[in-house]
Amino acid sequence: MSSLSPRRLWTLALVCAVILMTACTSRPRSPIPMEDRGTGQGPAVPRPAKPAAAPSAQTPAAAPQPAPTAVSTPVNMGGSDNAGKPGYYTVKQGDTLTRIALDHGQAWRDVARWNGLDNPNLIEVDQVLRVAPPNAPLAPAPVGAPGLPNASMAAAKPGAASPPSLPSTGAVTPTPAKPVGAAAQTAQASPAAQAFNSDEALSFAWPASGPLLSGFDEIKNKGLDIGGAAADPVLAAADGKVVYAGAGLRGYGNLIILKHNNTFLTAYAHNQTLLVKEDQTIQKGQKIAEMGNSDADRVKLHFEIRRLGKPVDPAKLLPPR
Repeated sequence: MSSLSPRRLWTLALVCAVILMTACTSRPRSPIPMEDRGTGQGPAVPRPAKPAAAPSAQTPAAAPQPAPTAVSTPVNMGGSDNAGKPGYYTVKQGDTLTRIALDHGQAWRDVARWNGLDNPNLIEVDQVLRVAPPNAPLAPAPVGAPGLPNASMAAAKPGAASPPSLPSTGAVTPTPAKPVGAAAQTAQASPAAQAFNSDEALSFAWPASGPLLSGFDEIKNKGLDIGGAAADPVLAAADGKVVYAGAGLRGYGNLIILKHNNTFLTAYAHNQTLLVKEDQTIQKGQKIAEMGNSDADRVKLHFEIRRLGKPVDPAKLLPPR
């Protein structure tokens, strides 16, 4: 190396420099790695986007709520599940609430209240209505069962003996420990309750003095037709309360219905003038209407007695003339 001249040394250095520069320019360039200096945890890795949460099966996120359905039947009405059960009635074509109440021995206002009917004129075919008080037994016990009087049924049968009279005041009778039959109700009920609930405590009077035009027929004529002149007085057959006064029942004209107790109703039809109003308390023999021919072919009074809503022959419950 010492024998080389300075010129040759400079040339050799220049050649080496050229070779080095050529080697550097021929190597492919790679991007400089970026370092996440904020966390000191190496290269930054892009985070995947958070997927939207799927709606829960129990609480849909945006499920549309159904619009309220307008229903004409009240919440506390009988309901289709009660169809055919005692104490319920399924509405048929042509029924009115007044007719339904009369056929079940109830006041139409009570039936409307038990079923939450704001408009009693809006009842529908196949609608199930409660026709017995909510706190009353739905199936009547057989006639003659303990606790139920049966005098009215005995009176309804031709030749049936009248109910036995109470012992005279002079007789000394020990108080029974467990009364049965009608005596049980008489012994336990107050006098006011007896007057309202007992069939035996009720006696009927003729509602008009005219001639009898036609008698009772279970199919054709559900009461008695009594003749007379226009404006003749129509009298209450027993103490009671007016549960209907109007002309809304087809075939009856101007009609009055009296409720006497938990068992009996009386109906007075075809009147010319009504002299009482609903909810009015009536005394036996009180003038309640004037005879007429409304919805009838002649002047007459159509008089019905209904026991538990079923028509019975009034002639068997009225005193002989």
